[in-house]
Amino acid sequence: MQIEDLRIFITVIKAGNFTAAAEQLLLSKQYVSRRMAALEASLGVRLLIRNTRKLSVTESGQVFSQHAQKILDDIQEAEQAVSERRLELQGSFRISIPMSFGMSFLSPLIAEFLRQHPSVQFQVELGDRYVDVIGEGFDIAIRIGSLADSTLIARRLSVLNRVICGSPDYLQRAGTPRVPEDLLRHACLRYGREGQNGWELTQDGKRKLLDVQGPIVSNNGEILKDAAVAGLGLVLLPEFIIESALNNGMLVTVLEDFNPEPLTLSAVYPQHRQRSEVNKAFLDFLQQRLIS
Repeated sequence: MQIEDLRIFITVIKAGNFTAAAEQLLLSKQYVSRRMAALEASLGVRLLIRNTRKLSVTESGQVFSQHAQKILDDIQEAEQAVSERRLELQGSFRISIPMSFGMSFLSPLIAEFLRQHPSVQFQVELGDRYVDVIGEGFDIAIRIGSLADSTLIARRLSVLNRVICGSPDYLQRAGTPRVPEDLLRHACLRYGREGQNGWELTQDGKRKLLDVQGPIVSNNGEILKDAAVAGLGLVLLPEFIIESALNNGMLVTVLEDFNPEPLTLSAVYPQHRQRSEVNKAFLDFLQQRLIS
């Protein structure tokens, strides 16, 4: 039996079902179900009765819940007593961040966080590869776009709007696209794994996938931005990468009425780091800054 199982059990009872409990705990429904099955197996009794409509607690489950809640209350009191003696956040922290986003956006936020918490030590790795979070010992990885299925916990931080743009020189030579289908005759500079499958735009509430082609595919947005500024074609990128180029007129947006789907900005981290004070403080800080 693990303390985590007691917390999950009490949360399931209060939430009324596995799905709601999993959302509150930032865990997967499958993980919650496995831990409850393991708890029942270790005790040798049935604690919960599951059916398609609702979840109910057995008599043994009710007795056990009273003792479990008391244990958790005692632990919380002990943790609070210790934390009150150590008000300053401290610890080491290893994080993986996409290159362009880290350099243009997260770098000043990390500096601000460290100024607020001088006893925290950060090890930051900038790169566009998908790191093995658990195998390589990362506390958190920041990821942009859709997430692959994994045992990692995911926390959504924000969304990143994207635009299609090109240089004035390129648009003068190749013409300005008026409808999505016009992109099929343009040189399109494609970004990341999604770009390799084409560009997906929303037109009249319907999604349309366009098999665009061009001279470059890259997992680094800065390379594609520079290629677009040089007049090599159109590019579909998050606004944070091309914001300065748009502001100084080196790039111009096109097809503004046909919105590319925004990218989700997420943090992923291992199950065993979900109660880390540094993890929680940093993610709360990031989410507040990204929303404000």
